[in-house]
Amino acid sequence: MRPVRLGLAVAAVTGGIGLALTCLAAGVPSPPHDDRAQAALARGENPWPVKLRRPVQASLSAMAELGKLEFMDTSLSVSGRQSCATCHMPDHAYGPGGDAPAVLGGPHMTLQGVRPPPSLEYLEEEPAFSVGPDDEENENVTLAQMVAQSQDIARPTKTADSTAQSAAALVPQGGLFWDGRADSLEQQATGPLLNPLEMANTSIHAVAEKLRHASYAKRFVQLFGSTILRNDSLLVDEATFALARYQIENVDFHPFTSKFDDWLEGRARMTPAEMRGYVLYNDPDKANCGGCHVDTVGPNGEPPLFTDHQFEALGVPRNPALKANADPAYHDLGLCGPWRTDMRNQTAYCGMFITPTLRNVARRHVFFHNGRYTTLQQVLDFYDYRDVDPGRIYPRGPDGKVEKYNDIPAAYRANVDVTDPPFDRHPGEQPAMTPQEEQDIIAFLGTLTDGYRPDRPSVTPSRDRSGDRPAAAVHPAP
Repeated sequence: MRPVRLGLAVAAVTGGIGLALTCLAAGVPSPPHDDRAQAALARGENPWPVKLRRPVQASLSAMAELGKLEFMDTSLSVSGRQSCATCHMPDHAYGPGGDAPAVLGGPHMTLQGVRPPPSLEYLEEEPAFSVGPDDEENENVTLAQMVAQSQDIARPTKTADSTAQSAAALVPQGGLFWDGRADSLEQQATGPLLNPLEMANTSIHAVAEKLRHASYAKRFVQLFGSTILRNDSLLVDEATFALARYQIENVDFHPFTSKFDDWLEGRARMTPAEMRGYVLYNDPDKANCGGCHVDTVGPNGEPPLFTDHQFEALGVPRNPALKANADPAYHDLGLCGPWRTDMRNQTAYCGMFITPTLRNVARRHVFFHNGRYTTLQQVLDFYDYRDVDPGRIYPRGPDGKVEKYNDIPAAYRANVDVTDPPFDRHPGEQPAMTPQEEQDIIAFLGTLTDGYRPDRPSVTPSRDRSGDRPAAAVHPAP
């Protein structure tokens, strides 16, 4: 069974024969009776239901139960007030609960971070960081060799109907955190424990000391023997492994219970606005979200993750609400640092950040690596107006000129994506989406929220709220 792009099939039936041919080339099933498919789509139904392979809830192992205790334990932080769950809240899709651009942490919970916490959901399938697909051909190739191989290869334009080509491109992809610097859930768990702006432990020894005095220390002994408490590195390694097991075994981290999942299986109907939004989502001449946030059903029925795991430089405006940005010399360059150090000299990647999943995006209230926007409408306005009317997106400098890409040093602004739709437009051209089309896309994004039940409405995505936007945020659409 080949990967299925139902979004393209939907667009084909509603959008004409040209895209239908594209669907056939991509391995999308062609409906035998277009009139029947059209009628089903008009009712909001999926004419080509699939069987998804969803995780089954089972009892947690002893190791995962230990990880659950650690996940909720504030005593592992220097402040005694911060746990994993403080930033990755279970009732907020394991992401932040508010719209602050970064959370407070540090020894006294007074230091602001530099990035909003990403969700911990749907990370178990995230590939390790590589430049190019993480496959067998790359197993014995160093990162430096991957970079060298990619330098003279043109990156294909990413559209919703050409994701197979872009998936094979030699571009940075994979890894955890906004900059992909961790290759496993264990490495990811270690980061906040030692981050001075978060849990603020100064060494592995300091973390181990807290674990020895934790209320569940005896569980380490039960699982690994008494000698575990005398070995700092081994103790912390097993603790982070337990955290990883908790995230892998607990279905709450990857439930696949959205309305869209039910729609894929033919058990839910989309509203007219949701269906219009889904077509726009996959239309290369409109939003083209599916070019990066891929809705492919896997060959064995794996539900779509709504990301291609690749890195992009989007040129999101600088966020004055981040305290780190009070220093004009400070720039968060993603793959080039400051938090990631092994790619510092690869300047072709400066300003690039990973593409996150869009699952549960309607439950978030802080977006992009710098938390610049707090509503989905602001996000879509950014995509819509960044190139056709930059004055809507960026502030003006003392000379009155629009400071486009103002959060990236001038030397790296050529890295910003200006080829993938809708970023292929120019000043004065029509934006890709109308205000109504933006609202339809937002309606579709609401179908990606987990916990869907037919007897209650979907979560309503956040909308623009007057009076709560930072000084240089997007202006309202006319």
